[in-house]
Amino acid sequence: MSAPELADKVVLVTGAGSGIGRGIADVLAREGAELVLTDVDLASAKRVAAELGATAFEQDVTSWDSCHRVVSQVLEEKGRIDVLVNNAGVSKSVPFHELDEAEWDRVNDINAKGVFLSTRAVVPHMMERRSGSIISISSMVGKEAIPLFVHYCASKFAVIGLTQGLAKELAPYDIRVNAVCPGVVRTPLWEPLLNQLSETKGISREEAWQEFVDGIPLGRPQEPQDIGEVVAFLASDRARNMTGQGVNVTGGMQLH
Repeated sequence: MSAPELADKVVLVTGAGSGIGRGIADVLAREGAELVLTDVDLASAKRVAAELGATAFEQDVTSWDSCHRVVSQVLEEKGRIDVLVNNAGVSKSVPFHELDEAEWDRVNDINAKGVFLSTRAVVPHMMERRSGSIISISSMVGKEAIPLFVHYCASKFAVIGLTQGLAKELAPYDIRVNAVCPGVVRTPLWEPLLNQLSETKGISREEAWQEFVDGIPLGRPQEPQDIGEVVAFLASDRARNMTGQGVNVTGGMQLH
């Protein structure tokens, strides 16, 4: 029986305390990665880490100091970082004419600036080693926007742009930079959105959810582990010639 394909890799996952981050952590642990899990909610990161035999740190991805501190702690404890998974993210449905500056900043600070800050903290180490893989979680709406989530779409488009630019800039250092674009994944992030949509449309939360599922060609929502499987592939040496990509995991909802 062959060894798990990530057995020799130290992988840092942000926002790993719940939702897609937890699903990613589950798959990476199965593939043998030496995991470091971070979250702004340290208790949630510690719970997942305890279950998976991983290390947990508190990290606020909107803070330069927090991101650099975590990277320093990981390097001191593990000696290297082979893979960074930028997963931390938030969302909220807001009609554009009601969108205020504070909500715009909240979503973009976490979803876009957070990817920049975590990546910026890790890249010098990877450049020095001339090796690494950076995987950021974007969204299918990072390629084709939808109404009522304009600020969220903008933040996820930014992740794709950062991914493409960095992929070209860091290629000479053999650092691969990719994104994963999930479709409809029912995580804790979705619950307040379903509440808002059910109130707006006068339908139940389950009916609101089913409206999304009905639009998926494969007829089923994606699971957090589905995203984890693609992240694990991109982190592995099997994807050694993939960089600058935004890989869809949408059941056919997004085709480009």
